[in-house]
Amino acid sequence: MLSPACSFTRSAVRLLPRRTRAGGCAWCRHISVKPGDLKPKTVPPRYLGQPSPFTHPHLVKHGEVTPGLTQTEFELRRQKLALLIEAHTDKLGPPASSGNHVAVVLSHPIRYMTNDIPYPFHQNQDFLYLTGFLEPDSALVLYGRTRPDQAILFVPRRDPGRELWDGPRAGRDGAAALTGIERVHSTEELGLVLKSLKGTQLWYDSSQPAHSRLHQTHILPTLEAGPAPRSLRPLIHSLRAIKSPAEVSLMREAGRITAQAFRRTMALSQGDVDESVLFAKFDFENRIHGANFLAYPPVVAGGNRANTLHYINNNQIVKDGELVLLDGGCEYFGYVSDITRTWPVNGQFSAAQAELYEAVLEVQRSCLSLCSPGVSLDHIYSSMLALLGRQLRRLGILRADTSDSDALKAARRFCPHHVGHYLGMDVHDTPDLSRSQPLQPGMVITIEPGLYICEDNDQAPEHFRGLGVRIEDDVVIREKGAPLILSSGAPKTVADVEKACGMG
Repeated sequence: MLSPACSFTRSAVRLLPRRTRAGGCAWCRHISVKPGDLKPKTVPPRYLGQPSPFTHPHLVKHGEVTPGLTQTEFELRRQKLALLIEAHTDKLGPPASSGNHVAVVLSHPIRYMTNDIPYPFHQNQDFLYLTGFLEPDSALVLYGRTRPDQAILFVPRRDPGRELWDGPRAGRDGAAALTGIERVHSTEELGLVLKSLKGTQLWYDSSQPAHSRLHQTHILPTLEAGPAPRSLRPLIHSLRAIKSPAEVSLMREAGRITAQAFRRTMALSQGDVDESVLFAKFDFENRIHGANFLAYPPVVAGGNRANTLHYINNNQIVKDGELVLLDGGCEYFGYVSDITRTWPVNGQFSAAQAELYEAVLEVQRSCLSLCSPGVSLDHIYSSMLALLGRQLRRLGILRADTSDSDALKAARRFCPHHVGHYLGMDVHDTPDLSRSQPLQPGMVITIEPGLYICEDNDQAPEHFRGLGVRIEDDVVIREKGAPLILSSGAPKTVADVEKACGMG
């Protein structure tokens, strides 16, 4: 958990917004918004397209935008982003530091699998991080320098015809009441507002637009008329990397749900079992206990298939006596878990399976002990390789006289992936952040060493061939003391795994 004096809250107290402003801002006057429109509003007594305190009081408390996250927290995020833009603007020097700086973040559109059949909608995480708003075809415009408390949200208009087919929309009044953003306008007015901002430096990620139609219609004309935009994503990701106490609570619940799903899926493993059955059981147990959906297509890999790192076909029989590797997680109101466990489907490790499993577990525990402020993921990765090299010699997979440098090379072959990654609103979260930077309190990472020995590897002892083991936990970096293991409820020791398998 973050300390009360964490960077998230330290600068925020003095940045609380002035709720009313005579006459509104220039943008709002330009599109005829009256000062009276800016008064706080109660949540409309109707469904807003997402849970609200009125329709889902069991999930969303008064003052929250999404479960567990308040209007104030979202407001502080926007203010911190504005301050980051200001800080980076000052570094650029004149003329970049002169004039207004405006950030634009687009929502995702609805995507279709075929004709008019949509995929389940999943919001752009950067837009969600700054607004909490879950509708497609929306946008956020944020002052980056002169008025760090100013934001405008653009949302789709209410449309009874479309709502008949797609469900209710929040509209301007619903979005304003739910998010706490005072200035909310229809998405069609986005281009008009941006056109009025001549001479403004735009902060916007144009290389991979989140919403191609909004980009083409509203953003592109502004880009063609002004200076090249500056990338906003690295600044948002630097904020997303440090989790608030409320975010950690949501991730703790995601970890708890998934850990329970592992326990109950293990209990279903009684001899020969289809990977698809384990997949279905894991999915069911996550959803029935509160997850919105799985965070990603899980790996359910029996036997030698565990040595295919991204095996997601999940359609073969795991035979009695084989191990199954399950890498899965859930999403819980915008935050995800990512856990891997490996277990014998007949409930009893063989001697060779247990020996390889214990080797990976020992390495994982050592890596977990390194998870503290100031240590980087790359440093933990280097340590993992050295530890795996020693285990390979101990297991007889490498000769006892193998040099340390050759053992490191072998470790890279037997574990071809990194020790972990950042975790949060996405599985491979904040990818713009280097894994060489020091970890900070509030960061959440995975620690997932593995050993993969293909059945055709004639260099390894025969009893290890065809075995693949990975053990992965979700870890919160804390200021002092041991890290917080969000996935601690998932059985991990040989004894606990065998006990869970015997509970069916």
